[in-house]
Amino acid sequence: MMRGFASTQYVDGLMSRSLVAGETAFVERVEALNGPASVLYGQVGPGGLIATQLKQPGETPIRNVSVGFGNWGRYEATFDVGDKITKSGNLKYRIAGIGVTQGSQTDYLHYKRVGVLPSIKWDIDEKTSLTLIGQYLYAPSEAQGSGYPGVGTLVPGKYGYLPRSRFLGDPSINEDGQRTASFEYQFSHKFNKFIEFQQTFRYEDSSTNINDTYLFGSLLSDQTIKRRAWRQDTSSATVALDSRFVGHLKTGGVKQTLVAGMDFRRINIAQNIAYDMNGAGYVNIWDPAYYLVYPDYSLNSPDNIEWDNLKQTQYQSGVYFQDQIKWGRLSVLLGGRQDWYNYKGTVTTADNFEAAGHGVITEPYVDDREKSSRSKFTWRAGFTYNFDFGLTPYFSYATSFIPQTGAFQYGGQAAKPLNGKQFEAGLKYLVPNTDILLTAAAYDIKENHYQITDTEHPGYEADAGTVTSKGVELSAHANVTKDIRLTASYSFNETRATKSNNQVTVRDIYGTNLGTISEQGKYIAGLPRNMVNMFVDYTLPRQIFHGLGVNFGIRYIGSTYANNANSYKVPDYLLFDVGAHYDFENASPMLKGLRAQLAISNLANTRYVTSCSAGVAGGTCYYGQAQRIYGNISYSW
Repeated sequence: MMRGFASTQYVDGLMSRSLVAGETAFVERVEALNGPASVLYGQVGPGGLIATQLKQPGETPIRNVSVGFGNWGRYEATFDVGDKITKSGNLKYRIAGIGVTQGSQTDYLHYKRVGVLPSIKWDIDEKTSLTLIGQYLYAPSEAQGSGYPGVGTLVPGKYGYLPRSRFLGDPSINEDGQRTASFEYQFSHKFNKFIEFQQTFRYEDSSTNINDTYLFGSLLSDQTIKRRAWRQDTSSATVALDSRFVGHLKTGGVKQTLVAGMDFRRINIAQNIAYDMNGAGYVNIWDPAYYLVYPDYSLNSPDNIEWDNLKQTQYQSGVYFQDQIKWGRLSVLLGGRQDWYNYKGTVTTADNFEAAGHGVITEPYVDDREKSSRSKFTWRAGFTYNFDFGLTPYFSYATSFIPQTGAFQYGGQAAKPLNGKQFEAGLKYLVPNTDILLTAAAYDIKENHYQITDTEHPGYEADAGTVTSKGVELSAHANVTKDIRLTASYSFNETRATKSNNQVTVRDIYGTNLGTISEQGKYIAGLPRNMVNMFVDYTLPRQIFHGLGVNFGIRYIGSTYANNANSYKVPDYLLFDVGAHYDFENASPMLKGLRAQLAISNLANTRYVTSCSAGVAGGTCYYGQAQRIYGNISYSW
């Protein structure tokens, strides 16, 4: 989340619609761009985007291997190698890979992942280059859990608090497999020193398979709570192409960087969801029994069954331009983008409410009328002014637009496109004669058709109407000395539903129904108003222990509302992290390239709850990560 809104993921300049989280071992650089950046990128939410650049061949040979270890049985191995293929160096390669396996703080949950990222770069001539990148990730287990009731996590239960190791699902159907594969090329050609053509293409295919349980209903007096079984199989295939010209002009004292281009994207997504309403039984939260759940997702099941088959294809194309003008100390940014998109979808639904006394089986119903087309113009303008004493004020206004491909509301309807606008003003101050940067920003964002999780129907979204986010961000980045680095940040945010026709059920933490209330004016659940982060890294002087570095971090997350009715809160929490690193070259030149690192997060092993959803039981809550110890030894040559 960024500024109260879901961040958009971009990889090498193209939106990623992968259903699988990216692998950090494959990333060269990550940049968080706050605010709408839809002029160049397209279809970006008002909060901002995460721009990731994958590893690819460079001019310097790379040879690195590492092994990692940690608590909960974590073992990890990575490699990253790259060099010239031809003697001239016009053909280069690079390949990175990873394998990970570990347990979890929660019983019966395991995390496994393997992946590889090969790439080749061909410098066709001095002005033309082509880079090919492939990626494959397979995660047979992603360690998902069913959560816990609010009683026993936020407040003590009959026997106190539930341990973080407690698993309230069932191992017999605890499945969460993921897979993604992609192919990408990047082409560039410089016509002269003023004009360059760039093109990026990617094909991306991914799938997820979930077979699990979720908690439903209130905690009963016998300390049991009902579970429902559900299965979701989702697949996505994306083709994306972005072509642009970049120009550099200088007229008198005015410098301009011009960008003009067009892009195209086609996304096919299919989703099958089925619920076995009565097939998962009840679980005693203090003494759970396992291997008792055998769901039947067929319509002939005697239990209350419901399933949906959803298919959707979206086509999006856009043209864009941007002009970055620099005149002395003044910089001005102007840009615009025109988007066209259309989609068509098919929804097949069926249910068996006979077991619930609602009648006979409903035969599968197909609705192929889910069609829509729309065009939208978005634009962005801003300026900065660099004073000679290091102060840079700035102001920007931007609009955003993003269709919600793959986001379905209960019943199969496609979620409506998001559109938003943002005002932002701020200051940046580079302290003279130092390496210290201080920043401050204030923003006001509005988004229509804000999507929230439908907590009563896993796998679906709900429309919260118009949401407004207002906030302030402060940060400091300082290399105090050559051996001391410090980063610190504070953010304040208020995100409310400012226009909504929704009536939400008010329930307390025990699941008691207190009636309904309008969602309008309420805070969006799960978003803290206050957050603080600080990190300090110190490399010890030669006379003490040359080459040894130690670091310390603080993370504070303010309280959040557990539901959009704002009937109760998830408490705030404060965490401490420590770490150390050592370059063995300082002990002996023969050990050059050997490095060891150790990190301990949540040093005090604080028990805390990260979030609670607004289900009918008063909420399903999730514990944060307990103390985690991770060590790594790497060797580069």
